[in-house]
Amino acid sequence: MSNIDSRKMSWKARSKAGVVAAGAAESVAAGVRILENGGNAADAAVATILALNVTDHGPCSIGGEVPLIIYDAKKQETKVLCGQGSAPLSQSAMDWYMQHGIPHKNDIKIAPVPSVIDLCTTTLQLYGTKTFEEVVLPALTLLDNGKDPWQCKLAITLRKLIESERFASGNREKKIQSVSDRFYGRKEGPVDIADDLVADYIENGGFLRREDLAAHHTRIEDPVSITYRGYTVYKCGPWTQGPYLCQALRLLEKFDLKSMGFLSAYYIHVVMEAVKLAMADRDEYYGDPEFVKVPMKVLMSDEYTKLRQPLIDMQKASLEVRPGDPNKMVALKGPGQFRPGVGGTTTCVVADRFGNVVSATPSANVENFDGGRTGVTYSNRLCSLNTMPGHPNCIQAGKRPRITLTPTMVMKNKIPILAISIAGADLQDHFALHLLLCVVEFVILPDAAVTAPRFATKHHQDSFNPTKDREKSFLKAGSLMLNNTVSENVQKELTRRGHEVEATDNLIARAVVLYVDPQNGEIHAAGDPAGGRHARGLVDSE
Repeated sequence: MSNIDSRKMSWKARSKAGVVAAGAAESVAAGVRILENGGNAADAAVATILALNVTDHGPCSIGGEVPLIIYDAKKQETKVLCGQGSAPLSQSAMDWYMQHGIPHKNDIKIAPVPSVIDLCTTTLQLYGTKTFEEVVLPALTLLDNGKDPWQCKLAITLRKLIESERFASGNREKKIQSVSDRFYGRKEGPVDIADDLVADYIENGGFLRREDLAAHHTRIEDPVSITYRGYTVYKCGPWTQGPYLCQALRLLEKFDLKSMGFLSAYYIHVVMEAVKLAMADRDEYYGDPEFVKVPMKVLMSDEYTKLRQPLIDMQKASLEVRPGDPNKMVALKGPGQFRPGVGGTTTCVVADRFGNVVSATPSANVENFDGGRTGVTYSNRLCSLNTMPGHPNCIQAGKRPRITLTPTMVMKNKIPILAISIAGADLQDHFALHLLLCVVEFVILPDAAVTAPRFATKHHQDSFNPTKDREKSFLKAGSLMLNNTVSENVQKELTRRGHEVEATDNLIARAVVLYVDPQNGEIHAAGDPAGGRHARGLVDSE
């Protein structure tokens, strides 16, 4: 195994042999080591994710979540792995939430079922080549060098999982399955980890129990996809906010963005107006499709898009919330409503020499909890549900929250050329859209794209406010945040059009992105340097 000095890790890389871009340098090094030792993108992504749960602990954790999109070069297919835990199965827990509300923070009642371990084992079983022990070793090394109480306890938990894999009978896949079975207390064998997790839930007033853990399995899903100017864009389903990026692209396709000019007033204006319309539909219709019927096909349709496009006024910023009605096929569900009015998550993209590509977005927003008996700190993601009866994202037993986590994959001629992962709550797809347009419309490569000025809006509901009064969750009508490096003339023109312009030198989300040059196969990767992201490529074998 090579000795990669993470202290010398850069924020950008190029290679034909493989790249990793993620959060902390040590986690990028973990993924690179796996690639160097013959692993593929799935193996390296899992190693990176497990290490991120140590190096980027807080924004993510083993008790959190990680939606993942993967392109399998051998099968030539793209799939979504739903690394998102659900609400408790107990109806009495649901009754409590509906009566008292979903806590906003610092309460273990907002913890969904931990999903990271099963996401990692499922990825290895279906797409990887390495053992769990091989990919978890870098994370264990980091934990052994740590000093926080949760780190020692989590190291013990992970070693128990390695033990299960070593002594399980059967082939590689069955041995890896034993890892997940032990963590979640399934089947025969040790259930000590699951029992300890449940003891922590009970001791701290949580609702999760053994049946919740045992019932958890990583769903394998087809992605939501659209075509945009000859590119195919893949997102996770409406249990995330991801499809609204597709809706925004559909709205933008009739506009000549290239002629408007990158970061011009026209360009920023039309992109933000499309985002506002798409996010209004997000807030109105998205939820776990296992529980609610989301009219996804109609929301993406030509007919619905053509109805909605004229709502974009190129001279005036909208101050209204304007969901459409895809069921009745009308542009507006009702009269526009005026509404008065960056935390956790980390990032991971990987590509290998075989043509496999992974984009994943690990998160948790770890609360004030020491990891209890297992070192598994919990996520706050149930506060992305709400208690409004009849709302598609209203909490129900076993339901997934509609999360903001939203990896992106883009294909050209059936080959992946772009993978994006963003940290930044509701702003994730604002930045993902920006990065995608940088490449597709303006041929701006990742290193320039992640350092270019960016912009976003608060003209939407707060996905972390679980109130049943959804109007009260709305943030700020007409909001337009942009970096103060955008020219003053552009800022003045946007103000004239009615945007509530807020120029800032603060980060607007954090990103990692990779681009595969279709001409020569060279992979360009970059991690936002101001956001503490890193990237590294393998030395080309050619």
